[in-house]
Amino acid sequence: MLIVVALGGNALLRRGEPMTAENQRANIKRAASALAELIGEGHSVVVTHGNGPQVGLLALQAAANPGDGAFPLDVLGAESAGMIGYVIEQELGNLLKRRLFATLLTQVTVDPHDPAFVHPTKPIGPVYDEATAHRLANERGWQIAPDGDKWRRVVPSPKPLVILEASVISFLVERGVIVICTGGGGVPVIARDDGSFCGVEAVIDKDLASSLLARELKADMLLMLTDVDAVYADYGTAAARALRSVSPKELSGRTFPAGSMGPKVSAAIEFIEATGKSAAIGKLDNALEIVRGQRGTWFEASALFPQKPWATGTTPRT
Repeated sequence: MLIVVALGGNALLRRGEPMTAENQRANIKRAASALAELIGEGHSVVVTHGNGPQVGLLALQAAANPGDGAFPLDVLGAESAGMIGYVIEQELGNLLKRRLFATLLTQVTVDPHDPAFVHPTKPIGPVYDEATAHRLANERGWQIAPDGDKWRRVVPSPKPLVILEASVISFLVERGVIVICTGGGGVPVIARDDGSFCGVEAVIDKDLASSLLARELKADMLLMLTDVDAVYADYGTAAARALRSVSPKELSGRTFPAGSMGPKVSAAIEFIEATGKSAAIGKLDNALEIVRGQRGTWFEASALFPQKPWATGTTPRT
């Protein structure tokens, strides 16, 4: 199968960890091992990844030296995508020495009138306690929001519309290249009246961009890997339960956190409703078992695809 694998920012940098180069490389090495298992099973993969912690750190570093001029978020997003893609490519190459790799900076168009520019929801940067977050928001003009029991800066996250490099990615995939792209959801750009493009201050949600990419590549599956084992109904309550196999209809009326699981669920639904194929969400370490149907949450358009991928093999774990 051709699988678009989206690595969550929290899968690359665990919650509460310092954002050091050593920690990020250690986590990317773990991610590379999971990806190598998928490739070893004969799957073709296109790798996307988050950048929320990293782009936020770059923004903080830029703000610490105001005399040098602050770089806009689109430029910082490109910088973080190159940084993370480089390490992913290197660690995968260390495991799969006879394969070809390419890390590609990816521009993604957005609507300049998207309501997300008025209502920021995308968390970036480190987490803070509530008092510190409010102090920094007042000092720096940030907008902030809760993230679990902590707080983070939030920025606009407009809907991705077109991936400008999709044809280049497809060209490489057809020739057996493992492509790392759409880092951090891609670099957000808008089209001018003359047909040229320019960057815009935003961070695109990586999962929604990955869903768009999977559709444009005609992928067989969208796999979103994070630091939780499944999507949970009533998460954070005594009634919490893991959802193992669901359809969009079954999720009607349910809500999920906008800054974390919500975009993943939306991305899965967009992909399966457009293609009739399957999407899944689960823990990074369980990647191969998720694809085999043994773990994670599977999303299927049941009316179109009633046959479970594990119907002829192993039984899903409950």
